[in-house]
Amino acid sequence: MAEMGSKGVTAGKIASNVQKKLTRAQEKVLQKLGKADETKDEQFEQCVQNFNKQLTEGTRLQKDLRTYLASVKAMHEASKKLNECLQEVYEPDWPGRDEANKIAENNDLLWLDYHQKLVDQALLTMDTYLGQFPDIKSRIAKRGRKLVDYDSARHHYESLQTAKKKDEAKIAKAEEELIKAQKVFEEMNVDLQEELPSLWNSRVGFYVNTFQSIAGLEENFHKEMSKLNQNLNDVLVSLEKQHGSNTFTVKAQPSDNAPAKGNKSPSPPPDGSPAATPEIRVNHEPEPSAAAGAALPKSPSQPAEASEVAGGTPPAAGAQEPGETAASEAASSSLPAVVVETFSATVNGTVEGGGGAGRLDLPPGFMFKVQAQHDYVATDTDELQLKAGDVVLVIPFQNPEEQDEGWLMGVKESDWNQHKELEKCRGVFPENFTERVQ
Repeated sequence: MAEMGSKGVTAGKIASNVQKKLTRAQEKVLQKLGKADETKDEQFEQCVQNFNKQLTEGTRLQKDLRTYLASVKAMHEASKKLNECLQEVYEPDWPGRDEANKIAENNDLLWLDYHQKLVDQALLTMDTYLGQFPDIKSRIAKRGRKLVDYDSARHHYESLQTAKKKDEAKIAKAEEELIKAQKVFEEMNVDLQEELPSLWNSRVGFYVNTFQSIAGLEENFHKEMSKLNQNLNDVLVSLEKQHGSNTFTVKAQPSDNAPAKGNKSPSPPPDGSPAATPEIRVNHEPEPSAAAGAALPKSPSQPAEASEVAGGTPPAAGAQEPGETAASEAASSSLPAVVVETFSATVNGTVEGGGGAGRLDLPPGFMFKVQAQHDYVATDTDELQLKAGDVVLVIPFQNPEEQDEGWLMGVKESDWNQHKELEKCRGVFPENFTERVQ
């Protein structure tokens, strides 16, 4: 029987809740249609707007603070890895090794302390601040439901009073329900009217304390980190003074796989390709003076060079200048030398290979053509994307100081023939991925 009674109470409570929801829904429909007046409280509505704004701002601040903490942790890990690298490369016989290791340990502890203090003094405070909003938000919603109940009870009581046939018993019951609904609503309304303005005003102090804590912690962290950095700098200066005068011989390797000296370091092409290793000719026998003289490069100022490049016949060996003959004889009597074949860019303004700077079908400053021997995937916006077989028109750098070793400036011939716009088409590319064709 107890179980039956319990079920009966539960069923009655459910029925009561359903009836309340139906009554509230009916009241809201009548209010929207203008058939029933709605109790308005503009001051309270302003407080609710402030509350929603405050909640939105606080939630965003919490999210950004968590992002900041994640960044601090990432910086800690990066700094730790960097110091570990220094410890690995710092050789045992170098002075200041122990000091450098100690600085790395203090650096790690300083990052840990900074992160933990941010959590304790900023993030936990932020969580506590936002923890009060869900309960108040729930009470605001409940206050809205009670207001609808009050308006519904009021309208019901008024309708019974204005009815043609008055039923005093019903009127008395309706009045009792109205008083009860009004009391519940006003109690909740008074409490929220006091709490919401107080919560809204508390935001100023909270923001001040939060950002003051973050600023103070960050200031102290950078002060301590600055001291560690200065100590590390002193250790490295001492190392440089004791080892800076030493010279180390580095043997050159006959391969283009070594990184270039400039900022860019082109990737080597596939092994076994013609561009992987420059063609080297070793001459072990001294050549006759006349042949040596003919093999030596001439001065760009000689007219004979210009005619030779332009397709004319080379001058006879007997027509060489006296100084040139002497240079030839000296070269023929010298020790065997390694000669790496290179190409001259321009001679007296005439481009070797038949191109000319003044030709309209070629880009300004055109020097020579190269053909891609391998695909090259550009890794920066100023680089050319090459496919094997692409022909590139090589042009000089606008600022020669910007040219890195192993890199050329050019424009693909197909792009130039289509657009004729140098600014949009030109780019740099690794020389060892190409071969000169003209």
